[in-house]
Amino acid sequence: MFNAATYSATDRLRDGRTLEVRALKPSDETEMMAAVGRIGAQSLYRRFMGAKRGFSDKERAFFLNVDFVNHVALVAVVKEGDRATIVAGGRYIVEKPGMAEVAFAVVDDYQGQGIGAVLLRHLTALAREAGLKEFTAEVLPDNTPMLKVFERSGLKFSSKRSADGIHAVLQL
Repeated sequence: MFNAATYSATDRLRDGRTLEVRALKPSDETEMMAAVGRIGAQSLYRRFMGAKRGFSDKERAFFLNVDFVNHVALVAVVKEGDRATIVAGGRYIVEKPGMAEVAFAVVDDYQGQGIGAVLLRHLTALAREAGLKEFTAEVLPDNTPMLKVFERSGLKFSSKRSADGIHAVLQL
């Protein structure tokens, strides 16, 4: 049985480096904001479906103070030199019983290393443990890398195009 609030696991990047996937902590604020600062404008646009360079105090509180029941957040941490650095984050937020919206952000220098897929796998395990049956995501049509992560996840994936983008559904 997993405890989402204390979750920690070790995984590997495609290049063989060790990756720690763990629960987000309120003390991660400085490191999280540094990670956001390392994400390019296009990647932030894809994640937030609009221009984004900073966060209000209310947004910071929302992203950092999660309850690990209805809002679960994991970070991906790698060693850069002698320090552990957050290079990605993934989360799900329960929208209604059995269903949660899932989202990810990966620092540009670490994209293409499989981190999104790793985070999805760990979030899926936690979601299943919590009794969730489905993840949803709103994805911009040009966000091919995220759509590929969903398609290759091994989960039943469906999508529907709308005027605003693509509504993705993953059966857990």
